[in-house]
Amino acid sequence: MATILVTGGAGFIGSCLVRQLIHETSDIVVLLDKLTYAGNLHSLTDCANDERLVFVEGDICDEQLVADTLAQHQPSAIMNLAAESHVDRSIDGPAAFLETNVGGTFTLLEQSLAYWRQLDDPSRFRFLHVSTDEVYGSLGAEGLFSESSPYQPNSPYSASKAAADHFVRAFHHTYGLPTLTTNCSNNYGPYQFPEKLIPVMILNGLEGKPLPIYGDGKNVRDWLYVEDHCRALRLVLDAGRAGEVYNIGGDCERTNLEVVEAICNSLEKLKPDLPHAPLKQLITFVEDRPGHDRRYAVDTRKIREELGWQPLNDFEAGLHETVRWYLENENWVANVQSGDYRRLRLGLGSLPPQADQQES
Repeated sequence: MATILVTGGAGFIGSCLVRQLIHETSDIVVLLDKLTYAGNLHSLTDCANDERLVFVEGDICDEQLVADTLAQHQPSAIMNLAAESHVDRSIDGPAAFLETNVGGTFTLLEQSLAYWRQLDDPSRFRFLHVSTDEVYGSLGAEGLFSESSPYQPNSPYSASKAAADHFVRAFHHTYGLPTLTTNCSNNYGPYQFPEKLIPVMILNGLEGKPLPIYGDGKNVRDWLYVEDHCRALRLVLDAGRAGEVYNIGGDCERTNLEVVEAICNSLEKLKPDLPHAPLKQLITFVEDRPGHDRRYAVDTRKIREELGWQPLNDFEAGLHETVRWYLENENWVANVQSGDYRRLRLGLGSLPPQADQQES
C-alpha cells in the first residue's frame, strides 16, 4: 500500500485520477486542493466514505502547508495536477496563472526536494508533473509534437505551464529529484467544469441557447478521454523513466466545428424530443480569441512503445458517454451553475456525504 499525494485532486482530471486510485488500487490518497472555482468535492462523493481518501484544503503556494502535509502523510509519490487551466481566463487575468502554475509548482518542487533528501530510501519517491501540449505552440496542417519539440507557448496559460515544465526538468538535472512530466492533449469526459467547449455545448444545446464557436471553427485539437489520460498518468508514475517526458494523446484530431456537430448528433439521439432541434441551427461563429493556436496534435509513440499504453475509448463512444453523463447528472450540473458547490468547505479527512451526488 502506497501513499500518493494528488494536488488539484478536486478538479476535472484530478478527481478522475482520485476515483481511479481509490476504486482500482489499495493506495492511500491524500488530496490537496485549494478549492478555487474549478475544485468540486461533489465530484468525489462516490468514494467519500473510503478511509483511504484524506482531504487537505490548501494552496500549493503555501510552503508550510506543503511541508507539513509531506511530513504528516509521508507520500511515496506526488502527482501534481493543481493548475489554473482555462485559456480565456489567462488572457483576462494572467497573474493568477503565474502564481499557481509557476510559483505553486516551484514550491512543490522545493518542499519535495527537502522531503526526498531525508527519506531512508529515496529511490521509492517520484514526482509526476502534469502539463499540456499547448506548451509546444501551434502546428501547421501536417506533423505532430514530440517530446523533443521546442517550446513555443502562445497564451499566458501555456507560458505558465511551460515555465513550470522547465523548473521540473531543472530540479531533476540539477538536484537529481526523480521527476516525470506528461504533456496531454485536450481532455473531455464526465465532471468537466461547464466553461470548457464540450460541456458548454451540451448544456447550451439542451436549453436551446446559441452554440458559439471561435473564428471559422476550423481550429484542430486532439481529444483524449479523461479516463484514458488518468490510466496513462498512473502508468507513467509506476513505470516511466525518471527525468523523462511523455506525451499523452487520443490520436483523435477534430476541428471545433466537427466536435460541436458531433455533440448535436448525440444530444438529438439521447433527447429526440428537443423542441429546438435540429441543434446545428444554433451554431454561431463569434470573434476569435487573441493568440488562438490553429492546431495541436501529439506523437504518442514513446508512451505506447516504452510503457504499452493506448487509449481504450474512441472519440465517438467517449463523447456519447459524456453527453449521456451530463443528461443523467442534473444535480451535479445544477450545483455548479448555481454556485452551491463552492459552499462546501471541509477540513482534513472529511468529504461530502454520498447522498449529495446523483449517480449516473
